[in-house]
Amino acid sequence: MKNPFLVGERIYLRPLERTDVPLLQAWINDQDVIRNLLNFRPMNVQAEEEFVDKVTRDPDLITLGIALRSDDRLIGNVALHRIQSRDRQAGFGILIGEKEEWSRGYGTEATRLIVRYGFDALNLHRIWLHVLEHNERGRRAYEKVGFRVEGVLRQSAFREGRYWDTITMGILRGELIDAPPASGQNPPARKRRSARARPAR
Repeated sequence: MKNPFLVGERIYLRPLERTDVPLLQAWINDQDVIRNLLNFRPMNVQAEEEFVDKVTRDPDLITLGIALRSDDRLIGNVALHRIQSRDRQAGFGILIGEKEEWSRGYGTEATRLIVRYGFDALNLHRIWLHVLEHNERGRRAYEKVGFRVEGVLRQSAFREGRYWDTITMGILRGELIDAPPASGQNPPARKRRSARARPAR
């Protein structure tokens, strides 16, 4: 593992580096990848370098790369943003840029890792997110972790020539759902509170 910060079963989260910029730029300019994001402008190398520099300095933003433990390959990034110490809440965002790694559970695992970090290390009480109505894969992943639908912003996002609803979801401290057991193991009773993420040593 290369500079791990939070370590999961199949992935780990690490700080982004400037050497990641070419890969980040390719993702953010791929229309399939950004279909569920707010971004709609093309990004050049300078813009991505500024992004990486910003996430290391902004006290209200934590962005980490998602890397596979098997080969250290970077496949996406995950973030807590708009961190508010008074209200003890933050927004959540995620991007899996490597399309061949979609629907393999990596996004769910990364979500669980950083949400747990938000509750256990940052003392957050609530984490929220916005997801477009057509992003059913994302909604399923968030629900597996414990996010619940809190409301709908009607026709708030324009994509592909039409307006879509934006769904607001949130999770409170104590609502985090444990990961299911590995295949072949007896499933434990479902818990609303997961064991802590293993920090890197």
